[in-house]
Amino acid sequence: MLKRILIDECLDKRLAKEISQAFVRTVTQMGWAGLTNGNLLTKAQEHFDFFVTNDQNLSFQQNLKKYKIVVIVLSPRSNKLEHLKALVPKLLVELKKPHDGIVYVS
Repeated sequence: MLKRILIDECLDKRLAKEISQAFVRTVTQMGWAGLTNGNLLTKAQEHFDFFVTNDQNLSFQQNLKKYKIVVIVLSPRSNKLEHLKALVPKLLVELKKPHDGIVYVS
C-alpha cells in the first residue's frame, strides 16, 4: 500500500521530492498553510498516514493519541535541505514500521 505523507510547512518543500515510493504533499500544496497544529492534524488525518515535521514541541502542544495519523519529528542539524536529506534513509525505514502517535528521527 502506498504511504500518504504530509510535509509540514516549516520544512523545505524540496524534501518531498526526496521521499520515494510514497504519495507526498506539502501543507502549502494542500492549501493548509497557516492552520494551527490542531486544525492541521484534524484535516491531515483524513487524507494522510504520516505527518512529517521538525516541530520538537508538537507533542507538548497536542494530544497526538487522539489523531489517526503518525507524526514523525525530524531532528536535523539544521533546517537546510542537505541536513534534511541526510535523514531520509532513516525516515524511509520508519515508514515501513507500524506506529501510533509520534516517532523521532535524528
